[in-house]
Amino acid sequence: MSTTPDDPSNFPPDVPAGRGPGTGAAPTDPAQPDTSPAGTEHPDIARRKGIKHTRVGATWTGLVIGIVVLVLLLVFILQNLDSVTLELFAWDFTLPLGVTLLFAAIAGAVIMALAGGVRIIQIRRAANRQRRLNSNF
Repeated sequence: MSTTPDDPSNFPPDVPAGRGPGTGAAPTDPAQPDTSPAGTEHPDIARRKGIKHTRVGATWTGLVIGIVVLVLLLVFILQNLDSVTLELFAWDFTLPLGVTLLFAAIAGAVIMALAGGVRIIQIRRAANRQRRLNSNF
């Protein structure tokens, strides 16, 4: 015969297995409050943060914001259909004002992306050079 208090053979027949003395209240038992110490909870739950930020959530948010921006651009273009003449060197273009401003914004974004890409390449080269110098010692 076992002498440990948690041995299932020591429990009365009406106590379910694994729910003996000293094991606490069942998780689905609403009559007894949760008496777990405050420090045993996950930090996000303890701070009431809920679900953590994920890449999929960020992608979804970015897509929704992108769709809203595209709708606003479409409305802007449709409201600015007055034709304007652009002169570039020897060429003359006649385009709607909204389309012209959209092309200007795209050109600015491309220039900024190129400048950012060049800077990223510079930083990667410097980091690789530093890594090679540190590995030689």
